[in-house]
Amino acid sequence: MKKIELLAPAGNLEKLKIAISYGADAVYFGGEEYSLRSSADNFTIEEMKQGISYAHERGKKAYVTMNIIPHNSDFEGMAEYVNEVSTAGTDAIILSDPGIYKVVRETNPNMDIHISTQANNTNFQSAKFWISQGVKRIVLARELSLNEISEIYTYTKGQVELEVFVHGSMCISYSGRCLLSSYMSGRDSNRGSCSHPCRWKYSLVEEQRPGEYYPVYENERGTYVFNSKDLCLIENVPALIEAGISSMKIEGRMKSSFYVASAVSAYRKAIDLYYKDGSSAVSVAADAMIGEMSKASHRQYTTGFLFSKTGSGDQVYDDNSYIVDYSYAGIILEYDSNNKMYKVRQMNKHSVGDEVEIMLHNGDTINTGIIEMKDENGDIIFSAPHARMISYVKFSPESQLLAESIDPLTIIRKKQ
Repeated sequence: MKKIELLAPAGNLEKLKIAISYGADAVYFGGEEYSLRSSADNFTIEEMKQGISYAHERGKKAYVTMNIIPHNSDFEGMAEYVNEVSTAGTDAIILSDPGIYKVVRETNPNMDIHISTQANNTNFQSAKFWISQGVKRIVLARELSLNEISEIYTYTKGQVELEVFVHGSMCISYSGRCLLSSYMSGRDSNRGSCSHPCRWKYSLVEEQRPGEYYPVYENERGTYVFNSKDLCLIENVPALIEAGISSMKIEGRMKSSFYVASAVSAYRKAIDLYYKDGSSAVSVAADAMIGEMSKASHRQYTTGFLFSKTGSGDQVYDDNSYIVDYSYAGIILEYDSNNKMYKVRQMNKHSVGDEVEIMLHNGDTINTGIIEMKDENGDIIFSAPHARMISYVKFSPESQLLAESIDPLTIIRKKQ
């Protein structure tokens, strides 16, 4: 059995490296044009080349998103962009629109094409159409059940790869094709500029009584009527593999490196456990893996449409904020063997005396404490309060003995 691919989001070059360091088999990211995440730190062509080279040197793959729903003006310069992306060495282009498909095919007939979830791939006939067009992979709609996924595989076995989202934010609109953002804020989500109005709090106003706001209740639970829980299918990794899919995809190009590391590490462990010890091993370890993953900010979890149509239990009605139990304290950049301290870039304040956890790339965690800090000039300091400041950190003696096993781009987290 060919091992399933774990596909991770890369909002910028550092996140790409972190995703690969924590176990991703492939990454996906957007360029400065044609991507549905225009607010991410999207890649320049030069950054694409660096990121793709970094992935290929480690035996991993890199995919570029061109999954907007384009208007006429969007096609100006598109062929030139496809040429640049091709030259950068991308393994595939992810797209949803037949017009973009046509441009990619005409510009580079040999480019592998992945059909995005935005193309509403919900049935085997749609899959067969795209197979007839020669696509490499179809990203199935998040609205599909496990049985439907399995049926599509039965009809398409060996003809195309199937990819499924397994983790991350859920869109209130069908296959992410949202019109609410454009209507409410003038920002077109289908061209990469979603303002996330599904997370806003809504009230009711009666036409003859302007200025009088009435709360919108659904089963008297609250007013965030569009606010979905986050998708989490880690317990169902065995069932999805057995359903025949080729790739498990994590959502989150806009999210932090801490989130990427946590999700990738957990799903890496679940996939490896399945192939090594079977589905029962994943079941036994599921709670622990979810616990580790949940230390990054998240909403409550749901299995989405995998087993039934969604209902009130898949929404969060009383709040739109994330659950945040741990902060992303910093990232280890290197080990300074001369003074036996770690060079750390601050992401949130941390201080001498703090208890922290170091997330190793192999999925293990070191619980330790900060016992000494210095600034870049070598002067003693007691905290790192400034955003992204560089400091040198010494951890408790027992963890210092593990210096050789702590690689660059290792995440440090701290309980709130």
